[in-house]
Amino acid sequence: MSGERWEAVRQQAIAVLKLNDGGDWTRASPSLYPHQWSWDSACIAVGWAHIDPLRALRELERLFDAQWSTGMVPHIVFDPEVGEDAYFPGPGQWESSLSPAAPHVATSGICQPPIHALALRRVWELTPDHQRSEVLAGIRRLYPRMLAWHRYLADQRDPERSGLVTVYHPWESTDNSPRWDSVLARIEVGDLAPFTRRDTLHVTDAAQRPTDLDYRRYLWLVELLKQRRYDDASVQREYPFLIKDVFFSAILVAASSVLLELADVVGAARTDREQLAEWIRRGRDGISQRFEPDRALCFDYDLRADTPIRVRTFACFAPLVAETPDTVQQAALLKRLNSTDYCGEPRLRWPLLPSTSPAESVFEARNYWRGPTWPVVNWLLWRSLCRLGHVDRAEKLRQAALAQLASSGLGEYFEPFTGESLGSDSQSWTAALALDWIAAKRN
Repeated sequence: MSGERWEAVRQQAIAVLKLNDGGDWTRASPSLYPHQWSWDSACIAVGWAHIDPLRALRELERLFDAQWSTGMVPHIVFDPEVGEDAYFPGPGQWESSLSPAAPHVATSGICQPPIHALALRRVWELTPDHQRSEVLAGIRRLYPRMLAWHRYLADQRDPERSGLVTVYHPWESTDNSPRWDSVLARIEVGDLAPFTRRDTLHVTDAAQRPTDLDYRRYLWLVELLKQRRYDDASVQREYPFLIKDVFFSAILVAASSVLLELADVVGAARTDREQLAEWIRRGRDGISQRFEPDRALCFDYDLRADTPIRVRTFACFAPLVAETPDTVQQAALLKRLNSTDYCGEPRLRWPLLPSTSPAESVFEARNYWRGPTWPVVNWLLWRSLCRLGHVDRAEKLRQAALAQLASSGLGEYFEPFTGESLGSDSQSWTAALALDWIAAKRN
């Protein structure tokens, strides 16, 4: 890309963040997602750090103000100024107040991948000298909250101490991914109140979104969580959707590594450092156990069925995201990444990692997490490749990602063969990650 095209994307990205700016937080998109989403917000903070590091800190602080007493960071913090009918399911469907752990604000009752520490580290890296003391004060406020967030995931979501986080709902990770098909097929949906979906009203083609049947299953899982008052111990005893998610677990490892790197910055206690080191070790060990050398891929595990979920998706590259020190695994995964099952598929408009392998029978090029490319996935992979020292491969990924955004705009996700922007337009986290890619230097 020429410098002129890069600058055009940069200006467009800044405009999107300002369009969706809610003051101390940022809407995920103008209409489809009018509230604050957890992992979106972490990515958004990365983008704001390129404009104003203090604004980036406020983004994270507003999110963590809604942290539950268990340490969980909810996946949605609802804006009380937005009408109940603007987004479904809203606070009335979640009833987060059923849990004694819930905060004073309305939230959902589940969580999303913990990439917030990655954002905190990026904010510190981008802080100019004249703002250093103010930003450091904010990082010191957030650090213990992020530590509590990681502790919740490492303890409450992994009581087996397997190193793998248990997810309770497709919305905690990748909505309608075929990773969950076999699990959802076993779920018998009970009585649900009549409802009207809002997501399909904001896209040109409803086929880009999860099916109505899947949506009913999602809502039924929410009802089951509410019946258990969102209590982790109760959920893990009786609940039907319990998945050891290797992608989610890999992000926890990467984020814990960053918190450990920030320990000197904030003056963290020795016990905190030891705990972080243990979570990193345990997580990498757990992910390694789910890696299958004969397939050169890593797979989720269905606790209820006691079996791996062998579907080829982006999550199979979890060891790279967790920055595995195993060079044999790295080499095998990079070979698979470049194969025709993934980025080497000749029909791809750009060699970017699709959400589901085009070689899978369940692949759907236009359907949400069943085939399209997502900037957040490729940003996480790019970041990990940089840290692992695979700088040439990382640079190819960055260039392809920026070419996609320059050509197709700052959408939610993209058709992998044509490059068409799908889902919501003016997506905040896409804009934010574009700013980070543009600012990145080779090596």
